[in-house]
Amino acid sequence: MKKSNSICIVLGMLCLVACGEQDTSFLITENSVGPLFKETPTKDLEAIFSKDSVVMDTSNLKVGASARKIKVFEKGGKHLLTLTPNQDSIPTVENIRIFDSRYESKEGLGLKSSFKDIKTYYTIKKIVTTISSVVVFPKESNLYFTLDKADLPSSLRYTNSNIEAVQIPDETKIKYLMMGWD
Repeated sequence: MKKSNSICIVLGMLCLVACGEQDTSFLITENSVGPLFKETPTKDLEAIFSKDSVVMDTSNLKVGASARKIKVFEKGGKHLLTLTPNQDSIPTVENIRIFDSRYESKEGLGLKSSFKDIKTYYTIKKIVTTISSVVVFPKESNLYFTLDKADLPSSLRYTNSNIEAVQIPDETKIKYLMMGWD
């Protein structure tokens, strides 16, 4: 009787552990985007994304040079990520542009999020205004967000002057989601 109770307890604990594991295939953290980590050498990308297609930008390659852009597609053809490697002796990924809305932070922040969500989870360090967009840089994150000026009020769409956070409507959607690792 004691032996069967012990087996039941062990099986129950294993069930709890297995059920509690979170799928991190599309999780964004400060040091990872899905299965890709900050320290991952670019030579390991094909193995990491073995179920997907990894496409190197070879148009500008010279013999022995590394790719300038690396695109990752699901086998069905959906664009997941575009990676920009650094130029170190052992290249790692420096910047990631996230194309798939399944990638989200633990708070649920992703391409389906709005400017209000950014303000909720981050303190804004800097906002850079470009001709067609506004780039938002949070203080405590390597993530940064691009908002389309076309989604802003007409008084802000055609200005090249600095746009402040208070001028951006809460419902403005994220156009691009990027991760920048130094």
